[in-house]
Amino acid sequence: MSGQMFSPIKRLKWGMEPEITRQANPPFLFHPNIELKGRFMPEIKVDLYSDTSTKPSQGMREFMCAAEVGDEQKGEDPSVNMLQEMVATMLGKQAALLLPSGTMCNQIAFAVHCGAGDLILLDRTAHPLISEAGGAAVLARATMYPIDGEKGQFTVEQMAAVMESPTRYKPRFRLVSVEQTTNKPGGRIWPLKQVQDVCAFAREKGAITHMDGARLLNATVASGVEPKAYAEGFDSLWIDLSKGLGAPVGGVLAGTEEFILEAWQWKQRIGGAMRQAGIIAAAGIYALRHNVDRLAEDHDNAKYLAKQIAGAPGVAIDPEAVETNMVRFDIADLGISSAEFGQRILEEEGVRVSTPGPTLIRVIPYLGISREDVEFAGKAIRALAERIVSS
Repeated sequence: MSGQMFSPIKRLKWGMEPEITRQANPPFLFHPNIELKGRFMPEIKVDLYSDTSTKPSQGMREFMCAAEVGDEQKGEDPSVNMLQEMVATMLGKQAALLLPSGTMCNQIAFAVHCGAGDLILLDRTAHPLISEAGGAAVLARATMYPIDGEKGQFTVEQMAAVMESPTRYKPRFRLVSVEQTTNKPGGRIWPLKQVQDVCAFAREKGAITHMDGARLLNATVASGVEPKAYAEGFDSLWIDLSKGLGAPVGGVLAGTEEFILEAWQWKQRIGGAMRQAGIIAAAGIYALRHNVDRLAEDHDNAKYLAKQIAGAPGVAIDPEAVETNMVRFDIADLGISSAEFGQRILEEEGVRVSTPGPTLIRVIPYLGISREDVEFAGKAIRALAERIVSS
């Protein structure tokens, strides 16, 4: 039963009411109103699963409702055009393109840059490799070539060890992709000098450079390095609107005018083109105007939470390793899996966490998570660890 997949709704005949069911060991957690095993899922008091859990503020909702709109496919949506100009300027690029998701930003960039059989060099923990359903192989027909960086950050020396010149037997390294900040390794910031060195070496080898900038603005707020400086060496990059910035949806991809023209065709091709998308774009405009500097609050809450958790029995954590909004800790010494810990902390304390590894737990404060929420979560994690150790 341990490998059994979860199907939340049984197959229905026309007109039947859905029956919610649960099989053993679901791979993810559900909405608290879904009935599980004859009872309701525990109330989520503090949700630290991801910064994708942000919800639009009242001010953002009102701004979205008042947005000027038009047909974005004809270039007639003033809100979309404004957002794209804002992002292009912020990143120092010629043009930008609003897309429904960050995954689409990565996949369209790969498809524009790469051809069949080309290699994409990236870290083994990078989101396009582990969380985008193999899209590069399907859309770009390219092969991802992972290397083991430290904290998700590889070096020029590691690149030099693998980026050989192409032959009739060996495909070319067409693209080097950097993730800023690193996701699975816990929100670590690529140093500007290392980014510059990686981009320079990639160009020396004839490769194109791309940044997955889902949390680029977290890096800029924490480091003080301007987005333009991080972006300078990259042929393409994007920022996410729906994580710490608080928008409900969207990412914005940037590059040269020629690149964006080709990206537009891919957007149309794979169903990303919209119509009156200004309502979505307005959320991004509001976020860039109001929610960038406040990312520092999330970073402070993450560091505070890490210090709260430190010293809990059976929990391994280094508070000094918290650079932005992500906190990771290892519970191997508790003798249970991260999945079991995640289920218990939810059922017993009402705190939802994510489980990026067999014994790894990740928690992320974000817009809407208060210092009181963080204090509650920290105490809950310590209390559960103490119960497990004493049982």
